[in-house]
Amino acid sequence: MLFKKQKEIIGIDLGSNALKLVQLKGSKGSWQLVNVGAMALPPEAIVDKSLMDSTSIAETLGNLVQGLGVKVKEVASSVSGSSVIIRKIYLPAMTVEELEDQIQWEAEQYIPFDINDVNIDFQILETSLEDVTKMSVLLVASKKDIVNDYVAVFSEAGLKLEVVDVDAFAVQNAYELNYDLVIDEVVALVNIGASITNLNIVKNGDSLFTRDIQLGGNLYNEEIQKQLGLSSEEAEQAKVTGDYPDKERLQNIVSRVNETLALEIKRSIDFYVSTASDEKVHKIYLSGGTAKTSSLIEAVNQRLGIEVELLNPFNKLKYNDKDFDPEYLREIGPLATVAVGLATRRLGDK
Repeated sequence: MLFKKQKEIIGIDLGSNALKLVQLKGSKGSWQLVNVGAMALPPEAIVDKSLMDSTSIAETLGNLVQGLGVKVKEVASSVSGSSVIIRKIYLPAMTVEELEDQIQWEAEQYIPFDINDVNIDFQILETSLEDVTKMSVLLVASKKDIVNDYVAVFSEAGLKLEVVDVDAFAVQNAYELNYDLVIDEVVALVNIGASITNLNIVKNGDSLFTRDIQLGGNLYNEEIQKQLGLSSEEAEQAKVTGDYPDKERLQNIVSRVNETLALEIKRSIDFYVSTASDEKVHKIYLSGGTAKTSSLIEAVNQRLGIEVELLNPFNKLKYNDKDFDPEYLREIGPLATVAVGLATRRLGDK
């Protein structure tokens, strides 16, 4: 979203625990899956979207690309967390060209960083129906040093970073690619990663509210380690498989963390509802590696009283059953959602 070129690209999501890659081919109004895969990272190679061990990340990137036989070198990736600022602002109605001239000055009023230290992008959302002299604009800023780190690590892996997006908007791209638009329906897209949960509330293709919650799947591991005295690796294994001698005790720990996450999601949605006029959320879609955690969907549903569904980023994508096992796609789907959204960015759309 912050800079782009019109080229065929691959979407690569740099997650705290794993790298995810998706390659799509667009033709005749539809998308075809060309490649999808994931590869685990060494512990703490990426922490809160900051690249702590670029050598290991670059090596894993190279192995993932080579293992999947990907020839394209151009990449779209995304950022989130404290290095990204997203603001919906209201300005006098003007043309895109006029806004491009003024956006730097306008942004200074909303960005808590030195304006020279960030990349800025924007999207005009709508002109006010009540006041045609006003328009709403989505302003996005990302710290240049974070983007530069991403450029460097992809370069080290023999790849070229062409597009930098935001996790929450990549999830929105994946959602809009795979689900029919219901006019005036408000949906909450909740992407639960290892350390950060991205919330994006969307209506009619516009992002109404975004927030990054500093909680994610690592909380399960930390609680399992603490309560059961397991190592980091053993805790991850127990969380994923549910395999532990005292299964009831393990499930109780998972249920408590489910409640913690559900409560944080509710707080963010309640904040949105308190600032929006009559804009209640009709449905919640969960994605991210943590989204398939046992009973999490039920916990969010019970806490918020809203229908909750697992987002399927391959729902409308065409693919050959001989090349892709449908069961594998169901398994990797929540993990690959951001990468699917990134893989659509080659068309150069704003």
